[in-house]
Amino acid sequence: MSEEKIGENGVETPATAEEEGEVDSPFAKLEGELEKLRNEVLYAQAETQNVRRRLEKEKADASAYAATGFARDILSVADNLSRALAAIPADLREDERIKATLTGLEMTAKEIDSVFQRNGITKIESLGAKLDPNKHQAMIELPHAEAEPGTVIQEMQTGYMIKDRLLRPALVGVAKAADA
Repeated sequence: MSEEKIGENGVETPATAEEEGEVDSPFAKLEGELEKLRNEVLYAQAETQNVRRRLEKEKADASAYAATGFARDILSVADNLSRALAAIPADLREDERIKATLTGLEMTAKEIDSVFQRNGITKIESLGAKLDPNKHQAMIELPHAEAEPGTVIQEMQTGYMIKDRLLRPALVGVAKAADA
């Protein structure tokens, strides 16, 4: 039963719902709904901001790593060019008849290296480094008296990074303890 109070004019008036602790007034309901809607709007704004950040990161990654497939394909061209240059014997390098061809091949190799650098493609320096499974693929273990076990002592194929990602692992030979 609701309590009554005596007003200034001496007339008894019923107590309000707020005074009795009841929260069922239309204003209280509206305030509750308003607070709920505010929270929903804040959640939606936060979610939108998270989606925007995620899309910006994906766009930046797509832009930075768009050439990955092409770069992998061109690595074999660079490998073959390096092998061709390494296969030319020293006495032929001095022959005037092929000097121009050799110079052209060397310039082409330098241009490929320059293109790689401009696109964030770098060689993995392997020789003398500890085996890193994130950058190296061990192909063989060789006994070695001087190198510490687990050290790369031979590089069969150069590895490459594109920016901070592995493009191709280096194929390496790793030292193991020398046989006693």
